[in-house]
Amino acid sequence: MKNQSRKEFLQQSAMAGAALLLSSLEAVAFTENKKIKIGIVGCGSVSGQYLPHLSKSAHVELVSVCDIVLERAKNRAKEFNVPHVYEHIYQQLGGAPFDLLVNLTDMQEHGRLNKMALASGKHVWSEKPMANTYKEGKALLDMAREKKLRIWGAPAVVNSPQFAFMSKAIQEGKLGKVSAAHAHYGHEGPHWSAFFYEKGGGSLPDLGVYNLATLTGLLGPAKSVIAMTTIVTPERTVDNKGKIKVEAEDNAMIIMEHAGGVLSHVQSGFNYFDPYGHGGKGQDRHTISIWGTKGNMGLVGYDWAPFGVDLATMDSPTPVRHVPDPKTYVWQEGATVISQSLLDKNEPLISPEHALHVLDIIESARASSQTGQKISLQSSFRWPIV
Repeated sequence: MKNQSRKEFLQQSAMAGAALLLSSLEAVAFTENKKIKIGIVGCGSVSGQYLPHLSKSAHVELVSVCDIVLERAKNRAKEFNVPHVYEHIYQQLGGAPFDLLVNLTDMQEHGRLNKMALASGKHVWSEKPMANTYKEGKALLDMAREKKLRIWGAPAVVNSPQFAFMSKAIQEGKLGKVSAAHAHYGHEGPHWSAFFYEKGGGSLPDLGVYNLATLTGLLGPAKSVIAMTTIVTPERTVDNKGKIKVEAEDNAMIIMEHAGGVLSHVQSGFNYFDPYGHGGKGQDRHTISIWGTKGNMGLVGYDWAPFGVDLATMDSPTPVRHVPDPKTYVWQEGATVISQSLLDKNEPLISPEHALHVLDIIESARASSQTGQKISLQSSFRWPIV
């Protein structure tokens, strides 16, 4: 055992974990229903992306929507023909029965609402992050396991065919020994709600989370983190509260140490002008770059909306574009995918342990910025993913 590599340990842990997870899926198998009944809490802008995808799924039955602004819930229910509408989550959890809560609320509310759902016997798909601290998130996962329930957290970036191509290229040694990676994602900042800038918000759980999930998914769990976070724009004007003071970071740089001496870097922020806009439509730049001793590759477009991977190697030094088509992958597919997994008893690529590891990195990055110290990480997840 003492000579066992970190990769071998993680692979063996993954096999053991997979067996436990599959037994868990057996325990929650849906034998009578051919569809997963879903309740959605949070009917703001993100629900306008989730609901069209869920409503077209053959594996989903939309049962209820809930929002503290009741009119928003009514409008979504009318738009997508959802039969039950609630103003408060306790009404929804005690109302028309459903199997899976899809949490699309402000990120500061995720941990509290996810706990309420689990306590009520519901499975949970949560937009990122699934909790506000690693400790809170780990407690949610432990609670879910104790109650034979499931909880997952966004993002779903590991589902894309571009991620799969990059992962396989690394594992097959096409880049030689991987040494370094870079990722970035940013825009000028959301204007529709204050929660992005309030305590518990920030550019890391909103934007950096995608890159952190992608790089750890490709390179393996981070062993340690060193980072700096700042506030570039101390005041913002937002639609729901007017002028506000910015309390959470709107600018961040993180360096992660992975096994084997691999280093990766993520930058994210709410102060980036991008001519391609928030959605990155038409973008032809690399937002993820991986470097090795025999090759390099770059992901074209954002990792949540990719459309190609450029690969160059010693044997073929002119970059060649691969997998230009994302096929059915979209960033908002997570709840749909795990609904099918629950029905089919298949474990999805997305794992709660990976989401918790990313949350651990975010929390550690903030601690590193405050103390000036490198922070060691204890959390992990099954890897490689693809």
